[in-house]
Amino acid sequence: MPETPNLTLLPCDVEILTTALKGNHELASRLNITVPEAWTEFGPLALEYSRERLADADQAGWWTYFPIHQASNTLIGSGGYKGKPNEEGVVEIGYEIAADYRNQGLATEFCRALVEHAFKDGRVKKVIAHTLGEDNASTKVLSKSGFLKTEVIEDPEDGIIWKWERGDR
Repeated sequence: MPETPNLTLLPCDVEILTTALKGNHELASRLNITVPEAWTEFGPLALEYSRERLADADQAGWWTYFPIHQASNTLIGSGGYKGKPNEEGVVEIGYEIAADYRNQGLATEFCRALVEHAFKDGRVKKVIAHTLGEDNASTKVLSKSGFLKTEVIEDPEDGIIWKWERGDR
């Protein structure tokens, strides 16, 4: 389980995600943590999507992680990877931090831990991320975490998207 000075990253499996989909009270009881009402903006569809992918044992460890704030034993967001490394050794990350825990450096800790954890797998050569095409909190986190903006993409649903990359270690 990856850890940072302030966070423990709990890798989710099918059981944990099933419990999360049942509700915050059930998740808190199952994990013996505090689960605030607004811990995720990604919502249940993202959890369900990950749970479906984790039915394939080969995908274990390559989807959702729950960042647990160690000092308060509280779930403060979600994030992880969008699947195992592809043939070129690329994985994509995504992350979110609950509003009450923002602007404390925790998103940067979470992002860096995901990157470091990915590079421990010898198949991973590059970690990518996508953001809205504007300067925002996520772009600052990625910049602080060693990512470079490499591409501007016109997405039919989301408009301008920026692609970010961080190369091999």
